[in-house]
Amino acid sequence: MFRVDAASTPWSPGVGEVVQGSARARPLLFAYSVVVVALAALGLGLAFANGQFSTGTSHPECWLLAGLAVLADARAFIATGRGGRPVIVCPSLCFSFAILLHWGLGPAIVVQLAAAAVVAWRMRYPPLRAALMAAQFAVASTAAFGVLSIGSGELLQTINAGDALRDVISVVGAAAVWLITYQVLRSVAGLASRGGPRFQVLRPAPTYELLFIAALLLLAPVLAVTAWMSAAFVPLVFVPLYAVERMARLAAERDLLARRDPLTDLSNRTGLRAAFARLRPTDDDPAHDPPLAMLLLDLNRFKYVNDALGHEVGDRLLVAVGQRLRSAVPAAATAARLGGDEFAVVAPVTGETEACGLAEAITDAMSTPVMLDGLQVDITGSIGVALAPRDGEDFATVMRHADVAMYLAKQRGWPVQVYRAEDDHNNPERLALLSDFRRALETGGPGEVALHYQPQVDIATDRVVGFEALLRWQHPTLGSIPPAELLRIAEHTPVMRMITQRVVDEVVAQQANWLAAGLTLRTSLNVSIRDLHGDEIVTQLSRRLTEHGVPPSLIQVEVTESALTADLAQLRATIERLAAAGVAISLDDFGTGYSSLQHLRRLPLGEIKIDRSFVAGIAHNADDAVIVRSTVDLARALGLRVVAEGVENRYTARLLGEAGCDVGQGYLYAPAMPGDAVLPWLERQQTPA
Repeated sequence: MFRVDAASTPWSPGVGEVVQGSARARPLLFAYSVVVVALAALGLGLAFANGQFSTGTSHPECWLLAGLAVLADARAFIATGRGGRPVIVCPSLCFSFAILLHWGLGPAIVVQLAAAAVVAWRMRYPPLRAALMAAQFAVASTAAFGVLSIGSGELLQTINAGDALRDVISVVGAAAVWLITYQVLRSVAGLASRGGPRFQVLRPAPTYELLFIAALLLLAPVLAVTAWMSAAFVPLVFVPLYAVERMARLAAERDLLARRDPLTDLSNRTGLRAAFARLRPTDDDPAHDPPLAMLLLDLNRFKYVNDALGHEVGDRLLVAVGQRLRSAVPAAATAARLGGDEFAVVAPVTGETEACGLAEAITDAMSTPVMLDGLQVDITGSIGVALAPRDGEDFATVMRHADVAMYLAKQRGWPVQVYRAEDDHNNPERLALLSDFRRALETGGPGEVALHYQPQVDIATDRVVGFEALLRWQHPTLGSIPPAELLRIAEHTPVMRMITQRVVDEVVAQQANWLAAGLTLRTSLNVSIRDLHGDEIVTQLSRRLTEHGVPPSLIQVEVTESALTADLAQLRATIERLAAAGVAISLDDFGTGYSSLQHLRRLPLGEIKIDRSFVAGIAHNADDAVIVRSTVDLARALGLRVVAEGVENRYTARLLGEAGCDVGQGYLYAPAMPGDAVLPWLERQQTPA
């Protein structure tokens, strides 16, 4: 059994890929080869000195086993090992180990040299590589022969019960030592190929490979006894050999399928993880290893292909994507399909620039349309890029960061996006914050979640005309958490729904208290995009208004302009149902969402709120002043009220009044305050409501 491993032989064409051209690996690989060949020569010399060659050549059974060993290796099958490396299953080990048991070390090494020559000829390997393969076997056989030499008497030729037990122990021990020596040689070769005596976990050979070697080694004593009793029965060993080989083949195929995607024949997630581990080993000096890029590709509008042309055509498109992806990545990279229309590539790179270049090469490879059933189907996708160790040391972290970058690219409509920590709104710290916030909403802790109300004032008369409900959370250790931060981490989670339910319940209840005290000012509350995808917000608000006896006209729902850049058809129905229930609709943060002007005409809006970023610059930025005046003119033409957020001083308020703005909101008038502080504050203003 030879493991043809690019990392274990210095003459392999793939060595430069494995070590990324590192010159440090070459001396170590050469030194390893010299040591192995020297040990093999030492074993061969000891066998010659003991006269074992003449002992073996005088027996025709030895010649028979030698010929069968060469014949067996002429039909050895090749399996694809982990990382795409070939593993050659060579049944000659059974025959050569039997020769080792019966006629000694010398004949066994010679037979394996002949078998190695057959393998090298079949695989077109250089002579030096074949020599190293045979030398590794010779070292393992020498170690096994040392165990056999500990025993006494003629091995496998006694019928005494005690001697038989001794033989069993010797043979099993020799087979175990052979297997262990093989694994040690393989691991040392892997360490040498990575360019230094650095620490890494020694990865064992695949289970099916070790089991096959063990089966061949333990079948050898049966073959040796058969040859001693009658050589005529020796060819029958090909029957169990075929069965063992068949099981090894099936195990290798099953191991391969566990790491391959059956549709595209790319690696799957398991294979990608193995490639990441192989290219990014555990190391006490990560600076010596080049960066490793993780590219995550998600196709755009793939669902439309499935829906329009069927899943069979969609599968053909995925196969075409897999072929183009394989052709676009370098030989040292591993391409994988993670599931659905999501693909990934892990590749050694020199830095971010090369990683982005690889992403652009993939994008270019996808640019040509695919012909499916006479139709030209364009392939586009979004690629997220993350680098190890910069963006994470382990596979899961780097994959998650590439996923964050990919979704950001999809959101922005960009083909490629590199991960940036500041763009990651779901890092562990924020997830912990979200968990604390969820518990605060559900159980009242940790910290206090409350609604504060900020007045909205008529700019011309300084009369209070309404309030906006604003969420506040005082974390027990982090202090006051900005509302924008809360909404950012909760927006795409079920917590957003919990926030809306809490806000609706408290705002309507507060309005009922104010109504009982004779205060009839409208309160605005904010809802998210998630709230507009369904009737739940309409049902809950209508139910609470009825329960508390609050007129719908005292409630206004604020919808951010960015929500209108989503699928307006899905949101419009909910907005119209809210308006039909008597609830006013306000368009918040106007000027930041790039919505079409037709939205202002088609939606049942009552007011527009100019974003504070424009209001803050009206006093010293001519462009902001033009935007504010244009927005006011547009709103007046459509019959909409205009509210300006972030009014901080009288000069800004005067400019807004001159521009025709109706209502101001900001610290000039008052900060947000608890609900029970509103009535005392109104009394202090000495301004009739």
